[in-house]
Amino acid sequence: MRNLIIAAVIVSASIAAGAQQKPMHDESHMAKMPKTKMMTPAEKITNAMSAAPSSISGKATILDWPSQEGDKLAVLRAGTNGWSCLPDMPDSEGNDPMCLDEPWMQWADAYFAKKPPVVSRVGVGYMTAPGGGWASNTDPYAMTKTADNHWGYHKPHVMIVVPDVKSLEGMSTDPNNGGPYVMFAGTPYAHIMAPIPSGGISPSK
Repeated sequence: MRNLIIAAVIVSASIAAGAQQKPMHDESHMAKMPKTKMMTPAEKITNAMSAAPSSISGKATILDWPSQEGDKLAVLRAGTNGWSCLPDMPDSEGNDPMCLDEPWMQWADAYFAKKPPVVSRVGVGYMTAPGGGWASNTDPYAMTKTADNHWGYHKPHVMIVVPDVKSLEGMSTDPNNGGPYVMFAGTPYAHIMAPIPSGGISPSK
């Protein structure tokens, strides 16, 4: 399992880094885009597609965040490749759209229901749009910084989710270690974060 995880991280990060060298979208335009609550549906689709290589996001289903907690995700554009992309999270700081495969959507469904995820196989998620965002590295549901929730900046990255979170034990949990690290270690929502080489510059905080 550990070798499979490492291989998935390397391959996924390499694909994402290659896509960043020749971005599909104009980064200066993305930086000027309003937060999701102020975007038009077309802008949300463009923003969501920026999360992953165009070979994935170009045929992915584009979803929108619900207007209130408990509502279902709305479909902005139907897709054909089994991937789902969402625009920048409206209540988070930074630019953090994402593209998720089926196992990651299983994880997300459980997360929003506040239930332990049941993941069928190793899954890959992309959050490689310019910007990155701020979040806790230890508390899955934290929305602001506290004295002990390891709040910090997370560069654009690839995410790996695995069926057995115990297989991640012993891996680094330090976002500043220069390589992959585990987010939400010790919780059912633990997963690998693999920053891409062109992750950009951390905004002042």
